Amino acid sequence: MLTAEMMLSGYARGIFPMAEGRNADTLHWVDPRFRGIFPLERFHVSRTLCRQILRADYEIRTDTAFREVVGACANRPETWINAELIQLYDELFKAGHAHSLEVWQKGALAGGVFGITLGRAYFGESMFSARTGGSKIALAYLVDRLVNAGFTLFDTQFLTPHLASMGAVEISRSDYRRRLGRALVGEADFAAPRTPQPSELVAGIRQRSTQTS
Repeated sequence: MLTAEMMLSGYARGIFPMAEGRNADTLHWVDPRFRGIFPLERFHVSRTLCRQILRADYEIRTDTAFREVVGACANRPETWINAELIQLYDELFKAGHAHSLEVWQKGALAGGVFGITLGRAYFGESMFSARTGGSKIALAYLVDRLVNAGFTLFDTQFLTPHLASMGAVEISRSDYRRRLGRALVGEADFAAPRTPQPSELVAGIRQRSTQTS
């Protein structure tokens, strides 16, 4: 039986657990040959997403609906999140090692993302959209929070076209483990940064991307 402590130990070694499906009663460790990450300084947003962010018709919250975000991420025809993982995520949340960033519109969750934190590493687990752009808005605010909280590694596990369109890249297992080793030294506080105004968020993203271009 996997415990929250064993799960954190696995993350520290570069592996993570998944289930074959929602109704699977076992978990297996995954150690991808190639790993998806978000270089925080290379994160960028499209003009369409900028307009959605600047519209400011939403509210950003952190850790106010963790279980709901996990549940929404798991509520898909095909998912690797089973009941055991949901319980483990809840235990890690209570221990301060799991966090959610939520996008709210008119009192309802419009999108969100959740992940695990260890040292200065953020391990992104999953995200969802209930309304157009919900997950992308969540990612934009999440990256800003990670930068300002002192995180140095944003692990996405795998690279998808959706993530690649915003700056995520794929690196080798050996490169990932080198970056992970550095990120595990020191601490970062997910809760510390304040949530920026939409115009501040867009300006910060543009400034960072300009500095690294």
